[in-house]
Amino acid sequence: MFYHLLYEQLFEYFSPLRVFGYITVRTALASFMALGLGLTMGPWFIRRLRAAQIGQYIRGDGPESHRQKAGTPTMGGLLLNLSIVLPTLLWADLSNTYVWVALFALTGFAAIGLLDDYLKVNKQRSLGLSSRAKMGLQALMTLAIGGVLIRLHGHGLYDMTITLPFFKDVRPNPVIEPLTGGFLFPFAFILFFGFLFFVLVGASNAVNLTDGLDGLAIGLTIICVGALTLLVYIAGHREIAQYLDVPGVPQAGELTVFCGAIVGASLAFLWYNAHPAEIFMGDVGALGLGGAIGTVAVLVKQEIVLLFIGGVFAAETLSVILQVTSFKTRGKRIFRMAPLHHHFEQLGWPESKVIARFWIAGFVWALLALSTLKLR
Repeated sequence: MFYHLLYEQLFEYFSPLRVFGYITVRTALASFMALGLGLTMGPWFIRRLRAAQIGQYIRGDGPESHRQKAGTPTMGGLLLNLSIVLPTLLWADLSNTYVWVALFALTGFAAIGLLDDYLKVNKQRSLGLSSRAKMGLQALMTLAIGGVLIRLHGHGLYDMTITLPFFKDVRPNPVIEPLTGGFLFPFAFILFFGFLFFVLVGASNAVNLTDGLDGLAIGLTIICVGALTLLVYIAGHREIAQYLDVPGVPQAGELTVFCGAIVGASLAFLWYNAHPAEIFMGDVGALGLGGAIGTVAVLVKQEIVLLFIGGVFAAETLSVILQVTSFKTRGKRIFRMAPLHHHFEQLGWPESKVIARFWIAGFVWALLALSTLKLR
């Protein structure tokens, strides 16, 4: 909104307003606005949640030390999402389709999390939506986003190829052009949506699984989205993208504003979510953030690099998969408790130490991901 008003409408009357045409300036403004919104509205929001008795229910099989966290205000993701959406709407170019796809992913996955959180509070237990229902709703979101991407591809605004780190000339296409017609079309359709489901739902659930310690998930989100912001800016800058041999996505530049808003809002939320947490983000925050991260990675053709950027998120998810698989097939557990952060708690690590060391690991993974820019 401000972009269209200050740059497109008033720039010709007052030339210094040209500064609002730069993505870097608007990204900084969106970040500071998101940070300001989160910090100023945080205390009021926490009081409202306490007054409404919207508190966290602790899983019965969780660590004993977490019992004292019962009743801590949850569903803080509502404030987090508001702090992201509003600055994005004010400072991004709203004629850019990619911005709307990212906002749709954030709010759509957040809506699934909100329903899950509501059921937990309403039923006064730690379980909300069933795994099947949650996965089904996430699949519907994937279909909706996939449909938009196919439409953009048809208009030449989205490239289906996948970029592989460390390989310069290997770029597979999940929707192989010769297969998009005739009797092989269903195969290409399933292949594309299967891959998209893996990225979007995987990212959404990965953040949700990691959200088990005070500040852990939101701190890793800041690191992950910080690295992703740089990749988004590079993808939207033709000269830099060509120099680094990164797929150029002309419309992706505006997603830098969206990512900047996520970083700012996450920093504000961490202020209140740091150990000992005054508020939890809940599924409405975790699922929304994960869905947005996965969608941005898909839009800028960095789906595989996302595994490196979110290395800790991936490790947390893998630990749950291995634990469940091992227990169901062998009747034995690999870890003392899953997700992985609980395993280290059971080993005797203080919660603050687990959080700090996982942040360090996340930072290392992000640096590794950025190093792939020149290792092609």
